[in-house]
Amino acid sequence: MGLNERQNQILNWVQQEDALLVEEMVARFNVSSQTIRKDINQLAERHLVRRTHGGIAPVSSTENLPFDHRQFLNSDAKEAIAAEAAQVIPDGASVFLGIGTTVEYVAKALVSHTNLQVFTNNLTVASILGDYPEVRVRVLAGKLRHRHHDLVGEETLSGLRQYYFDYGVLGCGGMDEEQGILDFDPEEASVSRVLVEQSRHSLLVADQHKWGRKAMARVQPFSSIDWLFSDRLTELQTQLLTSHGVQIKLCC
Repeated sequence: MGLNERQNQILNWVQQEDALLVEEMVARFNVSSQTIRKDINQLAERHLVRRTHGGIAPVSSTENLPFDHRQFLNSDAKEAIAAEAAQVIPDGASVFLGIGTTVEYVAKALVSHTNLQVFTNNLTVASILGDYPEVRVRVLAGKLRHRHHDLVGEETLSGLRQYYFDYGVLGCGGMDEEQGILDFDPEEASVSRVLVEQSRHSLLVADQHKWGRKAMARVQPFSSIDWLFSDRLTELQTQLLTSHGVQIKLCC
């Protein structure tokens, strides 16, 4: 059984905070403490949050949420973001599709393109595109991360450095006004870092909830990317990104 909308909102919220108290959640959602405690129980049973005295906290700053849940979290925003990003990529281009569930939505949005050369370390991306002969797919070698369905490590980085792609599409674990683009795992961050370096045009696809998430590994400063595709930005976030030369596309 999936999470309800309130539980999804709680999960997004706690990723941006050190901890949340039951009283804060009661006030925000205007429900009883019993209802919130039931939500907490369901989230904790799935190992999506960590219980604390009087509330909850993120499970870790070094590990992202489980893949099976991330696939469906904020899915409407991810689908809209992916559709806009796919429009920027022309037929006949070479593309690297990196790690993350939003990138997988981009893969789905690219299936009608022709004569694409797609490189990836994302096994779900390879599976999505495998039925479309107009999209040639190459999967880089590397160490399998079973929980996330992707490949990382020195073999992956070495493979990336052999190419210079027209477009590189990356997701992220978090975004920070001062630190830029973040991820949870250093090996994952390394892949995204090299992806940006090896692409003529770099496209970051990330929904609004990535701001303030407690990911610990630095990827790149905002100034290193060309485009951000997102569903919503504050005025200050827009000004920050624009000052770094990032082109913004809001997708609703």
